[in-house]
Amino acid sequence: MQISANKVVLIDYTLTNDAGEVIDTSEGREPLGYIQGMGNIIPGLENALENKTKGESLNVRIDPEEGYGPRNDNLIQTVNREMFEEGTELAVGMQFHASDGQNVHSVTITEIVGDDITIDANHPLAGVPLNFAVTIVDVREASEEELDHGHVHGEGGHHH
Repeated sequence: MQISANKVVLIDYTLTNDAGEVIDTSEGREPLGYIQGMGNIIPGLENALENKTKGESLNVRIDPEEGYGPRNDNLIQTVNREMFEEGTELAVGMQFHASDGQNVHSVTITEIVGDDITIDANHPLAGVPLNFAVTIVDVREASEEELDHGHVHGEGGHHH
């Protein structure tokens, strides 16, 4: 069965940056499961897997525009320490969720100078070319429930 829209796909993968450093891997875990065409994974990888079949392996490089996007300097700002709950220990690299009134964003503290806290709402992999080594473990039809929920149930997916 070929990978196409609304098929459940299970993959083993290793993700590296251009320096060859491992960013993420499924090694030692169950395969990653997603539904093709549902936007569950980055567009560049989803496009590269289209029409592939169980057992195929591929190496693919994904540019930021097809990954987590380019870095956006408008998503970096400096806020006052009083924006955080009193007594909260803050450290560079700390991640948390913040709301802009409409959406919730993951943000990372990138600098602390006195009471000035610089935060970055870019995805940590924004602007980074991504290199995937992928093996397709399985391809199957998605169940109606999986299609309704928009994600895989069972192996490689969500457990209700």
